[in-house]
Amino acid sequence: MKAARVLTIAGSDSGGGAGIQADLKTISALGGFGMTVITALTAQNTIGVQGVYEIPPDFIEKQFDSVATDIGIDAAKTGMLASSAIIRIVASKIRQYGIQRLVVDPVMVAKGDRPLIQDEAKKTLTEVLLPLAMVATPNVPEAEVLAGIKISIVDDVKQAARKIHGLGAKHVVVKGGHLPGDAVDVFYDGKEFHTFFAERIETKDTHGTGCTFAAAIATGLAGGKPAFEAVKEAKDFVTKAIRFSLRIGGGHGPANPFGAVLAEMERYDCLEALRRAVERLKEGHCGDLVPEVQSNIGYALPQALSADDVAAVPGRLIRVGHRIETLHEPAFGASRHIAKVILAVMAFNPAFRSAMNIRFSEEILGACRDLGFDVDDFSRADEPPDVKEREGSSLEWGTKTVLARRKSVPDVIYDRGDVGKEPMVRVLGENPGTVVDKVFKIARRHS
Repeated sequence: MKAARVLTIAGSDSGGGAGIQADLKTISALGGFGMTVITALTAQNTIGVQGVYEIPPDFIEKQFDSVATDIGIDAAKTGMLASSAIIRIVASKIRQYGIQRLVVDPVMVAKGDRPLIQDEAKKTLTEVLLPLAMVATPNVPEAEVLAGIKISIVDDVKQAARKIHGLGAKHVVVKGGHLPGDAVDVFYDGKEFHTFFAERIETKDTHGTGCTFAAAIATGLAGGKPAFEAVKEAKDFVTKAIRFSLRIGGGHGPANPFGAVLAEMERYDCLEALRRAVERLKEGHCGDLVPEVQSNIGYALPQALSADDVAAVPGRLIRVGHRIETLHEPAFGASRHIAKVILAVMAFNPAFRSAMNIRFSEEILGACRDLGFDVDDFSRADEPPDVKEREGSSLEWGTKTVLARRKSVPDVIYDRGDVGKEPMVRVLGENPGTVVDKVFKIARRHS
């Protein structure tokens, strides 16, 4: 097996959240093989940088030669390069070994605003290193320095990207995280602009995001991807790293480069838990609880944002006599209806990630109460006209209406229907196992 060989030329972060530590985690998470040329040692943590020790240029050269002459380099990225002398030796080695796929992350300050580059080195970086970049990845403050302009809006970002491209970088990505609103990155290839949007995740734990982004781009380039595709995939990768960021230390915690891996593991675990619950339903004799419109059971990812993050059964749960059958295995995005209920509940209490709809009857409602279940309801007659007119909004509205007057999530939410709307009972729980347990209890009590 051959892995893409990615060299990170950067400083070491003793706190483990940025620098070569973040780079190596990112490269490994994306299936590459990471190598290092360490340019500086830092004493730092989540609160700030307490000290910087620059590696002598001749030893930086030795590291570079050791890696390049034996292992080889498919792509490289630069991070913290504190002095003009270090930048010049790095640039000379990049030219010597003919590294074309180079990502330049012009690191200038750490979280907490500690400078990580000398003033005279900024000019050297612009004149000597930037022209070697296949992709340059400045954030807004760095782009302001490189382009010599003030950035306040997206149009300023585009102007800065054009100026930085004029300095020699073949592609420029100006990261817009410092601007208000959604996290918008602007990509410029010398001809066209492209914007990458991502929701702004409310967290201060973003240490190392720039390193992670640049390392992800370099790994994509090392695998032979075009610059635009490598940047696009890196944007998705770093968004997941922020979503799964780690609350460590007393300051800015680190983004988590293994967030994408964790996300895939959680998707697998979610589907497996739901599959086991569906098998239990199929083996039980609770078909009498399936309504005319059929049933479904759903299970959401912990950070679910939309119906695509909620797994359910395509084609629904079908009643066959006293049994339940299915046509397909569980899949994400399979039911917008059950997803609406689950997402509304999760907005109230994120621990409750599963729900199943069953048939309404007074006997079933009585069984729920006899079991001591916490039961609540909403009336479709109270539904606002604008909600009625929006397809698929009723269940979300009804669920939120119930939860708005409560301090906890009930076991059951029901409604008595309306014109053209079948009355329904929704059984809620933390996971599909607990939901099925409740459904079985209702079935036994009702029979």
